[in-house]
Amino acid sequence: MARSQGRVPRLYCEQTLDAGSELTLPREASHYLVTVLRSGDGAEVRLFNAIDGEWRCVISNANRKAARVICEERLREATPPPDIDYLFAPLKSARLDDLAQKATEMGVRQLRPVITRRTVADKVNLDRMRANAIEAAEQCNMVYVPDVAEPEKLKDVLASWPDDRALIFCDERAGQTSPLDTLKRVKSAPLAVLIGPEGGFSEEERDMILALPNVVALSLGPRIMRADTAAVAVLALVQSVLGDWCADK
Repeated sequence: MARSQGRVPRLYCEQTLDAGSELTLPREASHYLVTVLRSGDGAEVRLFNAIDGEWRCVISNANRKAARVICEERLREATPPPDIDYLFAPLKSARLDDLAQKATEMGVRQLRPVITRRTVADKVNLDRMRANAIEAAEQCNMVYVPDVAEPEKLKDVLASWPDDRALIFCDERAGQTSPLDTLKRVKSAPLAVLIGPEGGFSEEERDMILALPNVVALSLGPRIMRADTAAVAVLALVQSVLGDWCADK
């Protein structure tokens, strides 16, 4: 587990971060700092969350079960990524871990599992998914952790789809035109990306998706990608044209 930037450990913290405040860290974070990293009193640690930003803190009591730290200096304001939801059919646990981490690294604001007719995993461990998102944010120097939504049936998600959010639908049957050219026709965020299960969407599901007024069918080329690979591919394209990789943003 590599949570440090340079030599200073970097951890997500749900508690309020404010100048001069002293916090007691949770048991897991305390164990990691004191037992694993052997950090003692006076050692620095960076704490962050999506509200208070990132802070330089100093350990005031190196207790391996309940370490205490003092917030000294705000290093960065909170920086949420573009308003991009990532909708996906849940995968089996190990690959779902990878998907949650990669989607977080690619800068989505919300992870939304959707249950489709051919979804292979019927249960989703939301705590585990959030833990993977947090670890990815710690490693990647992000000052944000995406929200993790409760699983919903695809038909219910589509029935209440908001008019102002474009839906980029990764459709293996879409014409193989340039995905960059296709995305240039989409308005900027808020938007969402939808990737289906390994077996693809049923005809009924595909018809429901394409019936939305603000849906864009996107081809990812001639090869059929695994869902976790497709996540990285499509989010790289979206961030390049519509997100925070774009020089014009």
